[in-house]
Amino acid sequence: MKILISNDDGVFAPGILAAKQAVEDLADVTVVAPDRNNSSVGRRISLFQHLKISSCELEDESPAYSVSGSPADAVIVGVDYVMDEKPDLVITGINKGVNISCDITSSGTVCAAFEAVSLGIPAIAVSLFIDPKTSYKQDENGEWYLDYDFTLTKKVLHDLVLKIINDGFPEGVDLFNLNVPSNYESEDVKITGLSHKMLDKHVIDNDNEEKADLFNYPLDENQDSDDLIMITSNLVQEYEKDSDGYALFVEKRPSLTPLIVNMTYKDLNDW
Repeated sequence: MKILISNDDGVFAPGILAAKQAVEDLADVTVVAPDRNNSSVGRRISLFQHLKISSCELEDESPAYSVSGSPADAVIVGVDYVMDEKPDLVITGINKGVNISCDITSSGTVCAAFEAVSLGIPAIAVSLFIDPKTSYKQDENGEWYLDYDFTLTKKVLHDLVLKIINDGFPEGVDLFNLNVPSNYESEDVKITGLSHKMLDKHVIDNDNEEKADLFNYPLDENQDSDDLIMITSNLVQEYEKDSDGYALFVEKRPSLTPLIVNMTYKDLNDW
């Protein structure tokens, strides 16, 4: 099996190394990813623009390629330029953060998987929800750091790919969206549907005293906040039962959502 791995956090993000390590015993793995963070860019594609591609090494000294473009760009470059043969599977991630609900269309991680599907390749988008209450830790000097524990995510991803190798990709499914909580209470994966939304979004300006620190940091030198606004967001707190958000935040277990890319609603006979 040949697998292409990409992400939206950048080629040197710890999650892409974790994804490679999770499946490298199962397949011939190629890593092609953006050269920098591209979170929340959706399925942006750099058509008719020059892109720089560079050879590089991951932290374990294994080879990879960086692309000066979006996550979708990286998938196209990997499939059509870097790899000698079309891969059997594309994996995007492991994203640092949650990607659930109908908001996934803004996710660079998930939309890179969408791009793989458009190229005729099944895909898995993988994200680790890092709970700030449990993931921030202190070292021996008292300095705070964020602990990226990919252990369970790597295990679930490995088992999912192994099942795909043994049983094939399920008929009618284009891609899987996998989310794993860092503060899990169960390792059992739940098959879920998309919740309505993940983020409550609001617009603030410099009159908002409650979020003044957020709004004013960082301002460019000599920049005046009078004509600026900012879109902010908070995670939704309530989710429908059997949705991805409910599994992740209420049941605190991995969520696996089977998706199709074609969003057409076909039955309008009574409209």
